Amino acid sequence: MADSRIYFNTQPILSLNPITAGKQKIQHGSGNITFGDILSEAQKKVSFSHHAWNRLQERNINLSDTDLEKLDNTVDKLAQKGARESLVYMKDVALVVSVTNRTVITAMDGTRGNENIITNIDSAAIL
Repeated sequence: MADSRIYFNTQPILSLNPITAGKQKIQHGSGNITFGDILSEAQKKVSFSHHAWNRLQERNINLSDTDLEKLDNTVDKLAQKGARESLVYMKDVALVVSVTNRTVITAMDGTRGNENIITNIDSAAIL
């Protein structure tokens, strides 16, 4: 009978047992955490679309770790209120955010936002 496993660099890729997936403990810092804990924490973070990332670079907009944490907390609050597409205005930067996908769609600085019209949003947050 043929071997049905896939080998990559001489290591087989084996399927995970669905019962134990995400429950394996990983030694991290002061205690054990599961892969599921790491995944759920990563899913709480707001991501940036390719378009938004390009706009941030083109317009020389830099967001600090504190700014990103505020953005994460704001998106959490918007989601609790039932928002879907929101304008988040923070430090003279306007971010259009898909709350349901936790993704920044586009970004503009205050000087460029004067002549733009922003449509298809259902909420706004000013920080």
